[in-house]
Amino acid sequence: MLFENGGRFNALLNSLMATYYQLDFEKPLADIEREIDGFEEQLRAEQSSPDSPGVREIAARIEELRAKHQSELARLYGQLTAWQTVRVARHPLRPQTRDYINLMCRDFTELHGDRRFGDDPAIVTGFARIGKLKVMLIGHQKGRETSEKLACHFGCAHPEGYRKALAKMQLAAKYQVPIVTLVDTPGAYPGLGAEQRGQAEAIAVNMMEMSRLRTPIVSIVIGEGGSGGALGIAVADRVAMLSHSWYSVISPEGCAAILWKEANEQTNSAAAKGLKLTATDNLELGIVDDVITEPVGGAHRDPRTTASNLSAWIESSLSELRRVDIDTLLAQRYQRYRRMGVYLEAAEQDAAASVT
Repeated sequence: MLFENGGRFNALLNSLMATYYQLDFEKPLADIEREIDGFEEQLRAEQSSPDSPGVREIAARIEELRAKHQSELARLYGQLTAWQTVRVARHPLRPQTRDYINLMCRDFTELHGDRRFGDDPAIVTGFARIGKLKVMLIGHQKGRETSEKLACHFGCAHPEGYRKALAKMQLAAKYQVPIVTLVDTPGAYPGLGAEQRGQAEAIAVNMMEMSRLRTPIVSIVIGEGGSGGALGIAVADRVAMLSHSWYSVISPEGCAAILWKEANEQTNSAAAKGLKLTATDNLELGIVDDVITEPVGGAHRDPRTTASNLSAWIESSLSELRRVDIDTLLAQRYQRYRRMGVYLEAAEQDAAASVT
């Protein structure tokens, strides 16, 4: 269920839509959109005679082009490459944590600070209601306008952000409130100050403590899931990804720079494919449990429907997890991560023995 407090996001979205932004593979859509705009301008000019054959013909042509646009949109987004998926996950209009808070939460009460150093706006924390459930919601925030992006370091959290998140998760566990985390970061902030204040240690402590928090935890990758920056709030009983998000140990550009000493369109594409970072890849590898469907054309084209799908998954998953005994839940959480990366060498050894 969605609530009526999404007006702020809708207003922001409408203002941002005035700034033209087009992904390179969407060029066929832009051509159709220009045709539609041209016919709509003609239609406005002919409004004095709404029943004239010319008006009806123009209206029919507009409907035909809109159907063609929807068909082409479905075709393009149905065959995205891994690198194109990364580009969609970074779309400037893609909904972020605060957008989803506005669209799917009631009674959100934000909590600030780590009680050690300060407050990191790159991670948002607070109590909220999602449907009938009271939850502690924690998520990365990249920012919309330039000033907010700079303040949030483009979603790259500092140690105080991860310590803030852990302090609020421990508060939630104290009162047996389930935890929801929304992951959307290219990685933890790599600056000197962050390292001096213990970036790696903060992420490691979060991962250890989340593994034994005595309350249900669900995590969703809503955009980018980059390396330890993502894992710092992503140890959970259930992990899902939006269908056009990515989740990997390193970004394609970082991987390309290491392997080929150069990050360009070709090497980035090759790296993205090799990293197996899409939602489908992560589901097949057992890294995530579910893929949450986005509307045709991505979450940025229909934030409300995306929020509705996200809310439904959260409610369903938490309702199921809350029925499990907490000790059993912790054991299952432990085994979930122990199984990752396990493989068998017996078949290879048997094959080698038969050859010799």
